[in-house]
Parts: sequence; C-alpha cells; structure tokens
Amino acid sequence: MRPSILDRVEEEGHVVFESGYFNVNIIGVRTSDSRANSFNDYLHVVYKNTKWIERIYSITTDPGIYWLENPSRVEGAAILAPGQYRSVYKIDKHRGKYDALCQRNGKVKVWRDANRDDVLDWHQGDVHEGYYGINIHRSTASGISTNVDKWSAGCQVFASSKDFNEFMYVCKQAKERWGNSFTYTLLENQF
Repeated sequence: MRPSILDRVEEEGHVVFESGYFNVNIIGVRTSDSRANSFNDYLHVVYKNTKWIERIYSITTDPGIYWLENPSRVEGAAILAPGQYRSVYKIDKHRGKYDALCQRNGKVKVWRDANRDDVLDWHQGDVHEGYYGINIHRSTASGISTNVDKWSAGCQVFASSKDFNEFMYVCKQAKERWGNSFTYTLLENQF
C-alpha cells in the first residue's frame, strides 16, 4: 500500500517517484512546534523494494540556538523554506568528514532569522535563494543527540546516528540504480 505522505507531496504540487526499486522520496516534515534546539521534526524515506517501504526518523529542519544567537552570516541563521528541491542533493562529504546528502547540484530557498534570539522566525522577511550548504546529515557520530545546539546552522539533521546510517544505506542503494542525484521535499506541519 502506498504511504499517505506521498499523497500529501502530490497535494502540494510536487513530484513523487514511484517507478523502480529504491527510487527514493526524501520528505521532511516541519512540525508546528517552534521550540528551537529540539529534534521535533520528521524525515520520511519512501521507496519500493518489491513493496512500498516507509521509514520515519526524528530530525530537525531548523538551526540550533547557538546559530540563531550567533549566525555565521550577517543576514542571520538560515531556515530552509518549504518546497521541493529537485536533484539538488548528492552523496558527498559533509564538511569534508563523512558521507551525507550535500547541497551541491542546485539552489535552495531560505529565510534569514537575524534578530539573534532563541525563537525560530519562520515566514519572516524575504526568501533568499542560493548555494548555502543546507545538507542532510547526522548530529553525533554515535548514539542519539537530545539538543540541536551547534549541529545545525540550517541543515536537516538526524538525532540518531543509527537512523542516519540506515538512511545513507538506502541513499547508496538509490545512487547505484538512479545516479548521484537526490530530491528533497520539505513540507510544513504533521498531518
């Protein structure tokens, strides 16, 4: 049975990948919980492997408090805007250290939270489009992180290293079949 998250992706006007094995759909869901520094969002990984498979992981789609209060850019901390980013990601080294999905193949859209407080300012101000290094990676190298802190300056970050390793295994299977190009869709609010 096809997972219902794919219906939501289509309702938002985005493409769903259904043909062949490991033609992976990577879907982030930003919940309405605006508490900064929490892994309170979800990443759905949906693909076929003789039948539909869906994995759901705890992530953050927002920067941690450290980067909100100390942004690396004058314009403020990056918050990825909802949308579908077609073929923008590829498996590459995150910060030169380990394999992750990295924004290498195209631009993404972000809001800039510039008021240096610990409140996430979604839908505030202009949307900026460019190459910002908004990667999909893990927090800690082993175990589970409970706070975002410095792990995300705008990236989509897994709380659990085990979950991330499972995710990367699926991505590497997809790469063998479909090439090193991945689409990421970010939706708002859990349905």
